[in-house]
Amino acid sequence: MMTNLFSVFDPASSVSNNSNWISASIIMTIMMPLFWLVPNRINLVLTSILMTLHYEFKNLLGPSSFKGSTLSFLSLFIFVVINNFLGLFPYIFTSTSHLSTTLTLAAPIWVSFMLFGWFNYSKHMFAHLVPQSTPVALMPFMVLIETISNVIRPGTLAVRLAANMIAGHLLMTLLGNQTTVAGVSLVGILLAIQVMLLILESAVAMIQAYVFAVLSTLYSSEITQH
Repeated sequence: MMTNLFSVFDPASSVSNNSNWISASIIMTIMMPLFWLVPNRINLVLTSILMTLHYEFKNLLGPSSFKGSTLSFLSLFIFVVINNFLGLFPYIFTSTSHLSTTLTLAAPIWVSFMLFGWFNYSKHMFAHLVPQSTPVALMPFMVLIETISNVIRPGTLAVRLAANMIAGHLLMTLLGNQTTVAGVSLVGILLAIQVMLLILESAVAMIQAYVFAVLSTLYSSEITQH
C-alpha cells in the first residue's frame, strides 16, 4: 500500500539503490540481436521508422551539418522511447520519469553544443544574442533574455520529458488503487479508463521521445547553420 502519492517513485529515485536503474540498460539486450539475427517484419518496420527519422533530422540539421550527426540523435530517440515504453510494464522502473536521467541526457548535449559553438563560431553566437532589427535601447535586454533562454534549455528539455512521464503514471496509479475499493459496477468502467490511458501513455511515450530528439536537433542546427 502506498503511504503517499509519490511513494511509487521514491525508492527507485534513490541513487544507492542501483538495481532499479538496470532497466535503462535493457536497450542493449534489445538492440544487439539486430546485428546477427535474420531480419523479420518487426526489424523491417523499425528500420523504416529509423530511416524516416534519419531523413527528417538531416533536413533539420541542414546541408552544413557533419556527416553521421543524425546517428547521435537517432540513438537518443531509441534510448528514450524504449525506456518510456518499459515504464508502462508492471514492476519495471521508469528511468525517464526522474530528472536524474533526463537532465543527464539533456545537460551534456547542451554543453557540447555551447562549447562547440563558442569555440568555432564565436561571431555567430554573439550575433545570435541580438535578433535582427532590434532597437539599440533594447539590445541589453535582448542579450539578457536570449542568454536566459539558452541557459534554461537543458532544464526545459529534462522537465518536459520527466513531467509528462510522471503525470500519466500517477493518474494510472490513482485509478488502479480505486479498483480495490470500488463497487462491482465501477470496476468495468475503471478498467476501460485504464486501457484508454494505457493507449494514451503509449502515444505519449513515442511523442515525448520524438520531441526530445527533435528539440536537440534544432538546438544543434542553430549553431551549425550560419
